[in-house]
Order: sequence, then C-alpha cells, then structure tokens
Amino acid sequence: MPAHLPISGTLRSRAKSLRRSMTLAEQRFWRAVRAGRFADLHFRRQVPIAGYIVDFVCHERRLVVEMDGATHGTDQEIARDALRTRRIEGHGYRVLRFWNGDVATRLPDVLDRLFIEVQAAGGAVEAGPA
Repeated sequence: MPAHLPISGTLRSRAKSLRRSMTLAEQRFWRAVRAGRFADLHFRRQVPIAGYIVDFVCHERRLVVEMDGATHGTDQEIARDALRTRRIEGHGYRVLRFWNGDVATRLPDVLDRLFIEVQAAGGAVEAGPA
C-alpha cells in the first residue's frame, strides 16, 4: 500500500463543500449508515483518499462506497471511474459502487449488498443492516 498522501487545502475545502451539497441519494444513504446505524460501523462522507474525494468510507473495513448518477454511464466516465477505482484500491480500499436510482428506490437491497461486502471485508459484524 502506498504511503499516506498529504491532503491539499483545496481538496479539503472541496470535500467540506461536497458535504454541504450532497445529492438526494447520498443524503438517503448517509441517513442509513451515519452514527453507527449500520452494523455498528463508523462511516465518513466526502473524504479525500488517493487524491480523490470519495462519497463514503468505512476506514475500519477499508471500504469505499461511491454513488453514481447518470453521467457515470458514458464511455469516458466509465474509464475515468475505473482509473479512480484502481488508484483507491492501490491504497488498500475496496470500492463498491451503487447507482443513485438504486439508492432512491431499493435502499434495503443496497444495504443488504453493503452488509455482505462489510462482512467480507472484515469478518462477522454485530448487527444487520439498519
């Protein structure tokens, strides 16, 4: 795993701004996982990792969760997301992606998938999905 990269003031400021202007899907997901509500794990939102700002991260399980909207479906964005994922994974994290629409309409299914990934990332957990 690469050494810890310093976080620029610009990146830190952008992360703070993104926390104030989350998408509806991000807000819904955050309500489900914040404050240990999901499997008693600590998630953070809009966190700089590997030169990017990830939507959500559980450092304890080395798991990044990204919410993807319609713009992520173009060939250019798919390639950009793949590079981003490889770089984040190069820092020892697994990246899990969900479509905004799935979070909006099928949140229990999204949380079930997250629960499976959390277990795979670090063994058994105390409680099931919120």
